[in-house]
Amino acid sequence: MRTLSTPSPALLLNPNPSCVSPQTVPNGHETSSTSFNVPGETVAMVHPPPGTRSRPSKVPHTALIDILPDPVLLHVLSYLSTPQLCRCARVCRRWYNLAWDPRLWSSIRLTGELLNADRALKVLTHRLCQDTPNVCLTLETVVASGCRRLSDRGLRVIAQCCPELRCLEVAGCYNVSNDAVFDVVSKCPNLEHLDVSGCPKVTCISLTEEASLQLTPLHGQQIGLRYLDMTDCVSLEDEGLRTIAFHCPRLTHLYLRRCSRLTDESLRQLALRCTALRELSLSDCHLMGDFGLREVARLEGRLRYLSVAHCMRITDVGLRYVARYCPRLRYLNARGCEGLTDQGLSHLARNCPRLRSVDVGRCPLVSDAGLEVLARCCEGIRRLSLRGCESLTGRGLMALAAGCPELQLLNVQECDVPPEALRLVRQHCRRCVIEHTIPAFY
Repeated sequence: MRTLSTPSPALLLNPNPSCVSPQTVPNGHETSSTSFNVPGETVAMVHPPPGTRSRPSKVPHTALIDILPDPVLLHVLSYLSTPQLCRCARVCRRWYNLAWDPRLWSSIRLTGELLNADRALKVLTHRLCQDTPNVCLTLETVVASGCRRLSDRGLRVIAQCCPELRCLEVAGCYNVSNDAVFDVVSKCPNLEHLDVSGCPKVTCISLTEEASLQLTPLHGQQIGLRYLDMTDCVSLEDEGLRTIAFHCPRLTHLYLRRCSRLTDESLRQLALRCTALRELSLSDCHLMGDFGLREVARLEGRLRYLSVAHCMRITDVGLRYVARYCPRLRYLNARGCEGLTDQGLSHLARNCPRLRSVDVGRCPLVSDAGLEVLARCCEGIRRLSLRGCESLTGRGLMALAAGCPELQLLNVQECDVPPEALRLVRQHCRRCVIEHTIPAFY
């Protein structure tokens, strides 16, 4: 008796199964599965419920796992990845029914450059919609990061079948475009977490099909996104960011690393409309400068995390704005901002006493004077990177050892500091890990 099979992401089959490589496909926990890393079309198979066939009579044998009651076995299955659950469904009829229990399918996690993610999502959502036709009310998380074959077609399936979707991650899926993102945000009102990093075709997040149009959101609705990662969305421009600010006013976490076309002008609308922002990354946005930080300072006491690494146009002037109006700042990454000096660092330390992590590496004008003020005003600092700060000597590190007993990580690589100062830091900050390039210190 032959059984028909339908495509799905359970098994990755290849014409040449001799080449096997390990693969990790997490679903809440990291596990391991097997994929066939051979060029060519990959086909995924999921089988219907195992049937019963007459077999020769054998001595009855009960496996220990068969003794487990359904609730216990269901809990065990909850630790498996998406492909492993599909494989378990092939063991027997009981496992089939348990493996497709809706409680196990609050998330789908796929990976693999050769995986036909569009086809996999279509089959999985179709199977999960059997009890509630045309809609899957249990699926809240879809992670397909690194699935380079994922396209707009796969995301449209998710948008149509999963109205309860809350988290979508498609990092590195360079075939995804604005059209698919529009379908998702307009049909999944509960979406809060969106990661489209490394998707160069995505230039906007809005409730209007034409990203360039400044239209009122549909029926006064707004996108409920709170977390948005657009790292390496290299086509994002000021107009796109203004539209995002207009349609996504609830954002609390926004990451725009290496969006090199953005300028200071786009930050005005962002600060005015996204007033709940707590974390903002502008690293490697080379056109950003002090005027942009002045707009960021409008966020005032809500801002906790700010990264402006390698923004060469930023100087002490911009840092003073942030220090004056954002006193609750906890994390600052200003690595490579060569215009920062001891004055800017001192002003920051005096106005932001809650700082926990500071990176001023590759800032050649930062010296012992700024470090002494930081040690005196920010006693709770835990992570400090001074890599490449050539003006440092042992005096600043001694002040750090005396004033910051909670220090946990200190990076002084490429700094010409005496080993005695580092030993003093290790003596007073016993939990501190010191990263250095000084052979005499051990």
